[in-house]
Amino acid sequence: MFETLSTKLSNTLRKVRGQGRLTEENLNQTLDRVKMALLEADVNFRVVKAFLRSVKERAIGQEVQSSLTPGQQFIKIVNEELTEMLGGANSGFAETQDTPLIVMMVGLQGSGKTSSVGKLAKHFQSEGKRPYLIPADIYRPAAIEQLQVLADTLDISCYQSRKNQKPLDIVKLGLNEAKQEEAEIVFIDTAGRLHMDEELMDELRRIKLSILPHEIIFVADAMTGQEAVNVAKGFNESLDISGVMLTKMDGDARGGAALSIRAITQKPIKFLAVGEKLENLEAFHPERIASRILGMGDMLSLIEKVEDSFSEREALQMQKKLRSNEFTLEDFREQLRSMRKMGSMKDVLGMLPGMNNSAMHDANIDDQKLVKIDAIISSMTIKERINYKLMNGSRRLRVAKGSGTTVSEINRLLKQFAQMRKMMQKLSKVSSPGKAMRMMQDMIPS
Repeated sequence: MFETLSTKLSNTLRKVRGQGRLTEENLNQTLDRVKMALLEADVNFRVVKAFLRSVKERAIGQEVQSSLTPGQQFIKIVNEELTEMLGGANSGFAETQDTPLIVMMVGLQGSGKTSSVGKLAKHFQSEGKRPYLIPADIYRPAAIEQLQVLADTLDISCYQSRKNQKPLDIVKLGLNEAKQEEAEIVFIDTAGRLHMDEELMDELRRIKLSILPHEIIFVADAMTGQEAVNVAKGFNESLDISGVMLTKMDGDARGGAALSIRAITQKPIKFLAVGEKLENLEAFHPERIASRILGMGDMLSLIEKVEDSFSEREALQMQKKLRSNEFTLEDFREQLRSMRKMGSMKDVLGMLPGMNNSAMHDANIDDQKLVKIDAIISSMTIKERINYKLMNGSRRLRVAKGSGTTVSEINRLLKQFAQMRKMMQKLSKVSSPGKAMRMMQDMIPS
């Protein structure tokens, strides 16, 4: 997410970080490089122009001139202006006394509306809410069935709509059922088109006027770049959307759409879909995203991911095992599985301050190595996982065949596991992200 933009901006700003004096000449040179980084990341040129103007006005004023460290102060200004461009603060769904909260999902066909409904439903279900789904897309083949399958997967209620019904009738009947079931939040999956047309907008406007939803969320495919900005503008003019959800952010190396949509529509980005799985959803926090783009890390999001994947009881048990040197391969496998729930290692480590994309590239992080480790450990018996010293030659050969690996890979894992138990005791004391990352890299067989 934002790989290209993050790399270019981090490299540009690193050059001014330690400067004791910031002149108008080197300020203009820096702003030119920032401009090129933003334009190459597919940020709308009007947005870039306004952003640079705001940064320059602040940079040549008292803020930098009176600062003891002008380079660092300039980076602070860029960070604050980038945060403001992205919306300033997190904006969740509206709070209302009405029940249920009605969320109408809109967007073009292929933007990921249906899967986004599933992700949002899971998110609010995990917060203790009772979601209800209404499939109102009668045009796209299997759209209704797809949402009903997602509802079954999550074990939540879904209106059993049919293709011969009218979308407005589906929505009205679905809302009646949702109220009878005392649902707390309703997600309506509306129809899309391959491109905007008046027939689609008329249908969506009729639904909006009939049910008066609390939220109208425009779902945009971040991979489409500036086209997503134009479509968002059109939907906003027709429906007055309340917010935006960006999908496929895990594949958007440039990230320009995210920066542009908020600035053009003046409507907040509320959620990001960062993967295929239902749990791959993040609330959009402008200040965290800005810090991540500038290579400053995102410790708050990392902490939240850790808290979601590791319970306090598990953490205390693991700490106790590490201190007493009782950490086993069984424990290691469970930790790896919990880590994989947090997302790719590259994304997780990218949230650490100072871990820019060039450092990650040098470390050669490969999630497939974690899958291979899981396969090796799973091919062992319980006794072998608890006491890795039981692994003699014949056992290693058996595990290699069972896991589709080689004996040398088994040897390497066992050797590194023995070293890893010592490393993990030291890891919590390491202050340098780079050193911590190298130690974690050593735990993974190459």
